[in-house]
Amino acid sequence: MKEMEKLYFVTAGMPLKTKGSYNEAFDILSEMDLDGMEMEFVHGVRISDENKAIVKNKSKEKNFAITAHAPFYINLNSPESEKTEASIQRIIETVDVASQVNAYSITFHAAFYMGKDKETVYSAVKNAMEKICENTKGAKVWIRPETTGKATQWGDLEEIIRLSNEFETVLPCVDFSHLHARTAGEYNTYDEFCKIFDNIGSKIGQYALDNFHAHLAGIEYTQKGERKHLNLDESDMNYKSLLKAMKEFDIKGVLVCESPNIEDDALLIKQYYNSL
Repeated sequence: MKEMEKLYFVTAGMPLKTKGSYNEAFDILSEMDLDGMEMEFVHGVRISDENKAIVKNKSKEKNFAITAHAPFYINLNSPESEKTEASIQRIIETVDVASQVNAYSITFHAAFYMGKDKETVYSAVKNAMEKICENTKGAKVWIRPETTGKATQWGDLEEIIRLSNEFETVLPCVDFSHLHARTAGEYNTYDEFCKIFDNIGSKIGQYALDNFHAHLAGIEYTQKGERKHLNLDESDMNYKSLLKAMKEFDIKGVLVCESPNIEDDALLIKQYYNSL
């Protein structure tokens, strides 16, 4: 696995200014003094060999951090076994591409509860992860289920931590905006952010804080959870206290900006973090 030397500030997908090429995207990131990109495989794991070569070579040349988000059509707790198997395959394909471009880690939304109790769903997700890990041995890419933004989705913080302790190559992807929305307003103070890091560090180990993967955006939510992403300054997301906590705990890894104005908010949080 890659060891991270610092906290990298990266965009969720190509910068909005990009006309469509990875070469241009990396040039824009470099010009803005940002640190890399999360490849977004929204509808399927599709990338040409030429683009894989560009991502691999440019990221090495510029010391960028690269991560990947698996497609959104994933449910490891589907009542239809073929859909579960297709979900497993999409995650394996994402790991494979990530490995080919020397990426740091991949993330995904793991499952929906589908009206089942938490233990039953946990077992289904764990069984699927066993297949994923078995089929990605040697990939040297962290595999990360993401904390989710609605109570109907599997993936609260404790579930993600628990699953991470079951497998050597699994660690959390902490989406702070999702945690905030899922709880309809909690996880938004300095003390609450520190408790997240304490929890992960004590239950998984210091290496989980030294090899972190997180998402951040402004967020609109209701009592049922996430509605949509917002720009940071248009939301109540207390990103400044989060960054102070990350600085205090010396978090290393990748912080992925998922705001609608991805590169502008990525730069905003990087500059604020560096000012601390």
